[in-house]
Amino acid sequence: MNWGTMSKAERDKAYNNTDAVKNSAELSAARIAASGAFRAAHAGHLDLRYGPKERNTWDLFPAADPNAPCFVFIHGGYWQRNSKDQFASLIAGPHARGWAAALPGYTLAPDATLTEIVAEIDAALDWLAAHGSEHGINGKVVLSGWSAGGHLTAQCLGHKRVSAGLAVSGVFELGPIRDTYLNDKLGLSEDEIAKLSPMRLPMVKKPLAIAYGTAELPPLVHDSRHLHGMRAEAHLPGALIPVAGADHFTITHELRDAEGELTRQLMLLA
Repeated sequence: MNWGTMSKAERDKAYNNTDAVKNSAELSAARIAASGAFRAAHAGHLDLRYGPKERNTWDLFPAADPNAPCFVFIHGGYWQRNSKDQFASLIAGPHARGWAAALPGYTLAPDATLTEIVAEIDAALDWLAAHGSEHGINGKVVLSGWSAGGHLTAQCLGHKRVSAGLAVSGVFELGPIRDTYLNDKLGLSEDEIAKLSPMRLPMVKKPLAIAYGTAELPPLVHDSRHLHGMRAEAHLPGALIPVAGADHFTITHELRDAEGELTRQLMLLA
């Protein structure tokens, strides 16, 4: 893409995953329904408060073994949509393989800036480090997330409680976002773009696997491949995982399923 010559409508389209995937509404509805059923079946540690704001809560799903690895999954929605309870079904694959799992909530834009959202994820991880053992979670934490959650995974990989990461379909350079409809609620400042774009920051020396669907929009494919390339040049660990034929929504099935490609890749990060 020649970003500088594109119209506003073309730039908006370049990041509009909902319009790009024609059955996205049906796929999201199925995920939300499955997540409701999963939470109802594992209701012992839900909505545990880690901070003062309404969405500052955890859903925890301990494993039978308190020392099992814990899969922490951050939901997506371009930092301005969705909620953790709508994504519980995506931890079903790792949970079926004996892992603990956890989903943090966070305040959405415009009620929080992206700087504040990142701080909330760090605060949530602080809480998990201090209180996870009270809920049967003592093992290594592998941080993950999809879409905006992929960005937050890369941004918060350096947290002391995190051993490794799996960023799925993330946005790792925020500069173009400022030129799209997404910035109406985000209101990104120049300082935020510089400090919160993982591709502009020193690379964290922990394993970070980066996944994307080969049928995703070009900017997301580019960001995943570019960030992995930068890390590879620095000799940092972490696989690049192109999921053949997957779009921005169907790629999540690879976590939902115990034999999914991303579930299998996750097992290698513990």
